[in-house]
Amino acid sequence: MAGVNAPYRYQYEHVAVSQTAYVLGGTGAIGDYLDKLICTVSTAATSSVRILDDSTSHTILPNNVGGGLGVYVIPMGAISRNGPWKITTGAGVEVLALGIFSA
Repeated sequence: MAGVNAPYRYQYEHVAVSQTAYVLGGTGAIGDYLDKLICTVSTAATSSVRILDDSTSHTILPNNVGGGLGVYVIPMGAISRNGPWKITTGAGVEVLALGIFSA
């Protein structure tokens, strides 16, 4: 293996438009690390992105996001306390989630 010695490796997972409680990492678990979300908004009116720490929900991007169409990089730096990370996306946004997720 050439390059940098990495004691851990971030994974990435694509979450398509119109997903409901999509589990990151397949099964996910308490202690999974969510580093950042890269949200690509194609329709601002339906740009909602919500993350769930198992069942506790947080809005990350609202519908009618202020900046309109484009790419939003949202640093998270969060560890799941209740269960797997889950993402719900609106019809006008897709997400690339980076972190360390249980398979």
